[in-house]
Amino acid sequence: MFERLALAARLGRALDETAPERIGVVSVDPDAGVAARNLEAAVAALWARAYQLPRFKGKREARAKATELRLFAVSAIDLERLAAEARGNGLARWLTALPANVLTPASYRRAVVRLARRHRWRMRFFGRPALERLGAGAFLAVTQAHDAASGIVQLSYRPKRARGRAVVALVGKGVCFDTGGVNLKTHRSMLDMHTDMGGSAVALAVLEALTALKFPFGVDAWLALAENQIGPRAYKPQDVVRAVNGTTIQVIHSDAEGRMLLADTLALAARTRPKLIVDYATLTGACVMALSERYAGVFTNRPALRPLLENAGVASGERVWTFPMDDDFDSDLESRVADTLQCAVDARADHILAARFLRRFVPEAIPWAHVDLAPSERKGGLGHVTTDITGFGVRYSLNLLLDSGILTGLR
Repeated sequence: MFERLALAARLGRALDETAPERIGVVSVDPDAGVAARNLEAAVAALWARAYQLPRFKGKREARAKATELRLFAVSAIDLERLAAEARGNGLARWLTALPANVLTPASYRRAVVRLARRHRWRMRFFGRPALERLGAGAFLAVTQAHDAASGIVQLSYRPKRARGRAVVALVGKGVCFDTGGVNLKTHRSMLDMHTDMGGSAVALAVLEALTALKFPFGVDAWLALAENQIGPRAYKPQDVVRAVNGTTIQVIHSDAEGRMLLADTLALAARTRPKLIVDYATLTGACVMALSERYAGVFTNRPALRPLLENAGVASGERVWTFPMDDDFDSDLESRVADTLQCAVDARADHILAARFLRRFVPEAIPWAHVDLAPSERKGGLGHVTTDITGFGVRYSLNLLLDSGILTGLR
């Protein structure tokens, strides 16, 4: 599917020169299934192009004219789902592209409040006082240099027939800006760190898409909203903190803040006993080094889920690769003074060690998948998306939750 989406994106680019008022899409392959997939790719690419990223030009720009899209095919496609997917991808890209002085933890929370009202989600916010009572020392360590409005948002979608706890919990890293903290990033590494909240944007967008599609099961989205700042109160290497599940952590590097925030957020999500947890994060440079920005890295505590996770990437065109999760990797995280190191001193296999660290905060009884979003940004876009910020993960997640059968046997 990836090749179809990429071709459709190239064809869509070619239309920019003529700016047509009407676009007709024809799929004439004699194989009905192939024709439907071609048509789906074309529609996905054209709708992705319809969602623009935020701009802050001083001169007001002319509003783009609406383009009429006509489809000619004998094979039916699910336009409602494609529309929900496109809106979700557009939302994820829009939020991720916003400058850090526009999308702060406080303004992000206000935006989420508006979405919650629109979609009738129940919303709960865990600010510093609540997190202190819960003993969420990992999250609080990261935010103690800049704790203004930082916290964890829980959003709950419950269709009429699905009362009680969520079947699926979506967890997202929402670092609105990441300086690296005491272990300060270099200029180039820090330049685009307003996008480090991309995981939370994907989790939120997937929740919105599932709501629009009237997903028949309850879903919670957990957004870890924070900034990783430098200052006299910033957490430091060799600090020891205690997470909400009681695990003690020896801090090694302040720029490994994402796994600290996710540790407490995952532990809180697990307390609600969902049938499946999926977390999303722009977590490690090691994953980009391993896969480039073309694939996301996926990790799971259920080896049996690996084929489903990878096949969802093939079917959706948002490709993923599963990495090993053998227990012996934990030897690199052994601490003399705490239950675990936050990360290793060197960066070897840091994407795997980050996943092994996160696994400590998800009970073994709950199936869990961790998505390291290496393709969140790619120059020139990826697949059907032509902007550098790709919104990768929304299309993948809809395929995983709606088509792959991953929920079979979990309910």
